[in-house]
Amino acid sequence: MGINKLEVQTVPDPRIVNPHDVILKVRLTTTCGSDLHLIDGYIPTMREGDVIGHEYMGEVVEVGREVRKLKVGDRVVVPSFLGCGKCWYCDKDLASLCDNTHPKPDFAEPVLGYPPAAIPGYSHAFSGLAGSHAEYIRVLHGDYNCFHLPEGITDEQALFLSDSVPTGWTGADFCELKQGDTVAVWGCGAVGLMAMRSAQLMGAERVIAIDRLPERLALARDRIGAETIDYEDEDSTLEQIRELTGGRGPDACIEAVGMEAHGTGPQYALDRAKQALHLHTDRGSALREAAIAVRKGGILSVVGIYGVIDKFPFGVLTNKGITMRTSQQPGQRYMPDMMAAVQRGDLDPSFLISHRMSLEESPHGYDLFKNKKDNCIRAVFAP
Repeated sequence: MGINKLEVQTVPDPRIVNPHDVILKVRLTTTCGSDLHLIDGYIPTMREGDVIGHEYMGEVVEVGREVRKLKVGDRVVVPSFLGCGKCWYCDKDLASLCDNTHPKPDFAEPVLGYPPAAIPGYSHAFSGLAGSHAEYIRVLHGDYNCFHLPEGITDEQALFLSDSVPTGWTGADFCELKQGDTVAVWGCGAVGLMAMRSAQLMGAERVIAIDRLPERLALARDRIGAETIDYEDEDSTLEQIRELTGGRGPDACIEAVGMEAHGTGPQYALDRAKQALHLHTDRGSALREAAIAVRKGGILSVVGIYGVIDKFPFGVLTNKGITMRTSQQPGQRYMPDMMAAVQRGDLDPSFLISHRMSLEESPHGYDLFKNKKDNCIRAVFAP
């Protein structure tokens, strides 16, 4: 309803609009770090009454007349970015760049040049579609975007296959990992933790996790097996990374924090001041540090969300021969591999759930999540 103002209200149920639509009854939906950029007012084109939420799973309750692969009662998970399955980008497994699902391309083209795919619950610049923090949600192109869940995958595991796991998986995939590589990951939230586990599954021998919150560093250490760095320690993060990597630096660095990164020192103070004055949208501490930390000839993979950032050390990339890759996650591309990893027991993202509550309690859930209260990693809502 406004900056830092969330309310739960009764609104009309979604309905079939196009013949390829599906209506889901939401079974689980969760907070996401990128939601905080909306709530804090850093992503423009939000309107009073917008329904947020984009990480969810549910049950099919209605299908359009052209839907062929789904039926009422199917339990499914949906990647947060919606593809059409037919355009040039979808044909190349780049669903997050789909040409056809964004209903309001005029909002995105002036800034991005071309509109991305639609994501529900994430401002009108990214579609204006109602989000998943609701009893029901409309899914475009249901046959392409809804993935059947086998018996062996629980609702709690499936929930994070919608966004956290594919975002982390994308970040790891971009690293082009080889057996024995070392990866450093900035951010031990859900996406960062899933990037770490994905990197291990793709061959990384060592994972170094950087954060400041003890409970998150403990998850990285105990659940993932990562070596951890608290960036608020006396020794600088860069010094500690050099020591851990024999002075060379990690083979790849994954930035999983985004525009509201915390940090230390005068550059962080300047970022906060400029962000507060709307002189730029981003606090870039983690991104800058990752660019400097990665070894020469290494890969910088960015899955944190950014808007307009300044003082990014681009010369570092040139002079060190760094490859930088970034994208919103094309979850449709990775879903078979992610599901297989869950079924084998190699991946279980359900440990990310720290708080469970009803949809009516969701404003409280966001307070816990945003302000890192009560060791909150993810608050999950059951409508």
